[in-house]
Amino acid sequence: MTTEQKLGLITRNAQEVVTAEELKALLEKGGTQRAYVGVEPSGLMHVGQGVILSDKMKDFSAAGFDTIILLADWHAYINDKLGGNMENIQVCGDYFVDCFKALGVPDSLRFVKAADLVRFPEYWQDVINVSKSSSVARIKRAMSIMGRKEDEAELDASKLIYPAMQVTDIKRLELTVAYGGMDQRHAHMLYRDLAPKLGWKMVPAIHTPLLTGLQGGGRMDAIDAKMSKSKPESCIFLHDLPEVVAKKISQAFCPPKTIEGNPVVELSRFVLFPRGEKLKVERPAKYGGDVTFSTFDGLLNAYSSGSLHPEDLKKATAATLAEMLKPVRSYLERYGDNLRRVERMMRK
Repeated sequence: MTTEQKLGLITRNAQEVVTAEELKALLEKGGTQRAYVGVEPSGLMHVGQGVILSDKMKDFSAAGFDTIILLADWHAYINDKLGGNMENIQVCGDYFVDCFKALGVPDSLRFVKAADLVRFPEYWQDVINVSKSSSVARIKRAMSIMGRKEDEAELDASKLIYPAMQVTDIKRLELTVAYGGMDQRHAHMLYRDLAPKLGWKMVPAIHTPLLTGLQGGGRMDAIDAKMSKSKPESCIFLHDLPEVVAKKISQAFCPPKTIEGNPVVELSRFVLFPRGEKLKVERPAKYGGDVTFSTFDGLLNAYSSGSLHPEDLKKATAATLAEMLKPVRSYLERYGDNLRRVERMMRK
């Protein structure tokens, strides 16, 4: 695989690359490259998280990278996820491993727990060095990586540790590329700001878009409008049955001729088409007859022109997504102990 092919693979569907020049130079240099994505075990996994992240890790692996998924259990603890109960968070971490395996991440990918990193004094020395090199105001600006507002640090000072830990994770895992959704941008940029001061190597970052919640974002900030497990009606969970997928998408925000901010269109663009799925629309001849889309450009042209009706798009998207998730559901049914344990937690 050429450098250009590797570059195209690991940056496909990226919203931002910081910087493309650094990334290309890294690939041309050769040698062992390492990429990661960090995830908080914090509830049931939805397609916006699981499919997009796992597919990008597959891209990194295919490009020859050593790949890591960091199960950020300590981060979830700081962030009060699952009631701040570490035992529950770690069970959820085991469930996340099940999900990523169900989604087909390569066997070579490594799962690392934050609990394994924090055991070492050197980790906390780096956290302190990051904190000493940053102002409180700068750390607060990075708190959006937690889904938190700056003023929430006034209620719980532990929240200020989180950004410093995420910066430290990049260093301690010896990464050459950091990857995440756009919600993780502040942490990666904080690392890049501090690296020269701390004498650490510069690490490029790749950010993919956040799927808009099914109810639509309106004028909301993209991070606030994202698909979220805390709003079940806004997302498709990996284990959702076909009838549940159909119901949720039938109620989704999907304005005619509108591409940007349309969650149903985004499912095709970022979840279905990257996995090689085709979108088959079945409709009566008087409405144009059946049509199959195999690329996003084709769908974009049809929908933006009005030749594809929102209801037809919703039905086709729901059917295709439910079929794509069938092997994932089957895997989670066979190895469902952790899923059931997390579901019990969520009901309490």
